[in-house]
Amino acid sequence: MLNFIRVFIKVTEAGSFSKAGEVLNMAPSSVARNIDNLEQELNVTLFKRSTRKLVLTEEGQQFLGGAEKLLFDADELKASMNQVNQAPEGVLRISAFESFGRLVVSPLLPEFLARYPGIKVEINLDNQLVDLSRDNVDLGIRVGQPVDSSLRARKLLKNKTWICASPEYFERHPRPETPEDLKDHNCFILCQDRQRYYWHFKRNKETAKIQIQGNLSSKGGTPLLEAAIHGGGIVQMSQWMLLDYVIDGKLEICLPDWQSSLQEGSNGEVYAVYLGNKYMRPAVRVFIDYLVEKLQQRLRELDETYGHRFPK
Repeated sequence: MLNFIRVFIKVTEAGSFSKAGEVLNMAPSSVARNIDNLEQELNVTLFKRSTRKLVLTEEGQQFLGGAEKLLFDADELKASMNQVNQAPEGVLRISAFESFGRLVVSPLLPEFLARYPGIKVEINLDNQLVDLSRDNVDLGIRVGQPVDSSLRARKLLKNKTWICASPEYFERHPRPETPEDLKDHNCFILCQDRQRYYWHFKRNKETAKIQIQGNLSSKGGTPLLEAAIHGGGIVQMSQWMLLDYVIDGKLEICLPDWQSSLQEGSNGEVYAVYLGNKYMRPAVRVFIDYLVEKLQQRLRELDETYGHRFPK
């Protein structure tokens, strides 16, 4: 039926069977047979025929609008299937917040590029929120679901946080036993342009909101992490950022019985976001799939090897 519809639309554009046949490289009689077959299938008359011209009937006018949309959707669907079967290629532009991009995404890139040699990656690590459309970015990696309705999102990680400091720090200062004890400690601040800073805690039905203070703040996590490793104070950061240092013994977890967060009611999940176009570019699709695959694999390996050491 789609082929009949293509001929029908071309006839309406050309105004005659013979002119449509020239465009379609078909004999006028073949064009006429296609229209006859379409009319029989629909059980309506689409054209008023005369020796001088073709005129759409009322039913033909009604069918034309739906036929054009149907043909457009069919061509779009076919194009999307071609993309699915097409080897991913081209430049993939990625924006990720600095710490996650440096510690998680960047180490995974060599294997991804070896797996898909037709793709080239341009990655920008920046804690500023970029406009994917304006800045020509294919994929953004962000904390929290986007509120922009033009973006689609896929969750990469459930993002719990830990309270950590170095063994050297705990040699000089008593280890906090309750969230309240943090008021007496130098707590590094992930800056959010506020006058006061709070850490939030939950244990079963208990909750606590603790105002913390410290002598070091930053909009990015890397400076705070380095300062904590070298004994300067206590940090609250994402597990994925602290994990390797806890495993190596450079940092120790405190308050393991409490679930901590930087914002009340937020777990800071990490999402891959992309423009909500009708069909996703193959390069974007395979990169998101690759990230999810590798992150899930990493979590399984860590749970099997070190799960007994970490708070649940």
